[in-house]
Amino acid sequence: MIDRRTFLRTGAGALPAAWLTARESMFAPTQRPRPTAAQLAWQRDELALFVHFGINTFTDREWGDGREDPAIFAPSNLDAQQWARAAKAGGFRAMVLTAKHHDGFCLWPSRTTSHTVARSPWRTGKGDVVREFVDACRAEGLRPGLYLSPWDRNNPAYGDSPRYNDLYCEQLTELLTQYGPLAEVWFDGANGEGPNGKKQEYDWPRVWAVVRKLQPEAVMFSDAGPDVRWCGNERGSAGDPNWSTVNPAAVPYPGSTGPGVIAALQYGDPAGTVWRPAEADTSIRPGWFYHPAEDSRVQSVDSLVQLYFRSVGHNAKLLLNVPPTRDGVLHETDVSRLAAFRDRLAATFERDLAEGRSITWRRSGDVTAVAELDLGRAVTASIVRLEEPIERGQTIARYTLLGSDSGEWRELSRGTTIGYARLDRFEPATIRRLRIVIEDAVAPPERIGVKVYSAGNL
Repeated sequence: MIDRRTFLRTGAGALPAAWLTARESMFAPTQRPRPTAAQLAWQRDELALFVHFGINTFTDREWGDGREDPAIFAPSNLDAQQWARAAKAGGFRAMVLTAKHHDGFCLWPSRTTSHTVARSPWRTGKGDVVREFVDACRAEGLRPGLYLSPWDRNNPAYGDSPRYNDLYCEQLTELLTQYGPLAEVWFDGANGEGPNGKKQEYDWPRVWAVVRKLQPEAVMFSDAGPDVRWCGNERGSAGDPNWSTVNPAAVPYPGSTGPGVIAALQYGDPAGTVWRPAEADTSIRPGWFYHPAEDSRVQSVDSLVQLYFRSVGHNAKLLLNVPPTRDGVLHETDVSRLAAFRDRLAATFERDLAEGRSITWRRSGDVTAVAELDLGRAVTASIVRLEEPIERGQTIARYTLLGSDSGEWRELSRGTTIGYARLDRFEPATIRRLRIVIEDAVAPPERIGVKVYSAGNL
């Protein structure tokens, strides 16, 4: 998302002081925000693949200017099924396609513009990348999503705000009515010059209403949600702490800028009035679109595993971009890296050493508690996964993890928020018993889930 890079230069800054005393103004547990069924399904996917593909693929650029000839869009062997198979082999459960990027080129034959695949030689002008993408996703059991950039550097209506808002909603309606159920509709606040040099004023409430009407089960992503928020950077790294609750006034619309925006996106707000979990996006390559010069710069398996711990392991979802080549397929290096990533995670989390062991849970105060479990034998562990029952909300603000082998407890790690998942890594330790001390929460904490893994697989 282009305009977000400006945000990064502002820095996250310090957490607002009011957050430190948020508990005093918290809602009762039954009143705290909770996820919808669609938000729960979205988070439980854990991994989604982003597919940046379009006119930029053939110009070797990141941003098109809207003046490209559609005739240059000519993938020789476009195979969306290969994309979906690679995603599934990598452990991904959803995919999001750039149906239109900022250059305005539409990957479907839109009735709203001539700047589409219908004017390209691909499939003799009768092709539809969006159709092939959603069909491939469903064939592999993946949940499809679409990104429609609001910025359009080609369309002459851009900058004539009422006219372009009508056109944008028409494009959105085409995507939401012609391709079956979608899991995610992806927006950003990109807002630059159009052909007439005027700035566009987006009608976001109208846009969101179109999605709610036509795809009520889909979640909407943008800086401002309204269902899922950006994590505040393009490094795939969620904040710590990371609350799934936010104050909607802190980021009122996509592309919002100003003091506190990055902090609000990165950390959420324990006193937030709406549920809006974080999506952490990044690319497997330095760029978002495919560039041959980057074939040797694909992220390593170690780096991808680090991303998993910094995103999913910090109560977020990872959206990893893997761009197709000019042939229309994912590069073999990227495909093999995804499969190796899946193998590494499978090996790491193959055996839960706490499986079948009962967890004792006791409240030690209004917003404190202690969880303990006996593993039944001494084990060498270095990873613990903690989980709150987020269908009832998120409450835990601070905890300490302790382990014991022969009666004496020693600290293994400590952390802030847990939410959907918190992955703690620590030096390999021989333990038989595990204790999680909930030291602070914004409401009486619920019983948590605990999984323990061996050190040997990382």
